[in-house]
Amino acid sequence: MSRAKRLKGRCEPFVRLSKELLFRGPEWWTLRPGARDVYLLLKAKYNGSNNGSIRLYYSEIRRRAISGLRSDKAISSAFKELERVGWIERTQHGGLYRHINDYRLTGKHDKLL
Repeated sequence: MSRAKRLKGRCEPFVRLSKELLFRGPEWWTLRPGARDVYLLLKAKYNGSNNGSIRLYYSEIRRRAISGLRSDKAISSAFKELERVGWIERTQHGGLYRHINDYRLTGKHDKLL
């Protein structure tokens, strides 16, 4: 089978945001831009079966240099804001050299999960 036939019908990877989230509720727009960007990156790492073990490294966020998220403090506050409003949960608590934080999308604002 040719490569063109195999790829026919396959969609590009995307991150789904519902219109309800964007237009009917103030939740999305009350988040700071850094928290929105971290949420999008976490959601992009979700593959349908890894909820609860989504890992997003600070270095990945810094590499993209989005919304001014260059310092550990800014990145940490974005994660804390998402946890505070209930959009994500931390399932494994990491440390500096011990473990890595794992996150779960709560599905509070998603029909996808």
